[in-house]
Parts: sequence; C-alpha cells; structure tokens
Amino acid sequence: MSIELSLETLSVAEKVRLLESVWQSLCRHSGDVQSPEWHQEVLMERKRRLEAGQASISSWSDAKARLLQVGR
Repeated sequence: MSIELSLETLSVAEKVRLLESVWQSLCRHSGDVQSPEWHQEVLMERKRRLEAGQASISSWSDAKARLLQVGR
C-alpha cells in the first residue's frame, strides 16, 4: 500500500500527531520491528552523557508540549 502525503503542508503539531499514529501502529506489531545495530551505540553514548551529567531526561509529555509549541 502506498500513501502519499505532502508533509510541507502539515503544521508541526499535525506532523507530531502523524508520528504518534505511526508509532502506535508500530507498537502494536513490535515483534516485527528490528532495531539497527547502530541504535545500541547511540543508546550507550546517551547513557554515558546522562551518567556524566552532560544530558538530562524529559518526560514524553514535556517533550511533546515543547514540540507542539514550536508548531504554533
């Protein structure tokens, strides 16, 4: 199935909602999704930065609110 969207016509808020829909669909079939090997390297680097105090964590609701503010 092919779906064509003109992403340039979507607001940031609409794009976030679209991504959430895609993510929810992927989560329903999570056994079918394989992470690429480089994900492990990225996760380890992020963990290192957190432990070194060079990064912080935001809740998804806080991050989503910030993304939605950018789209206004």
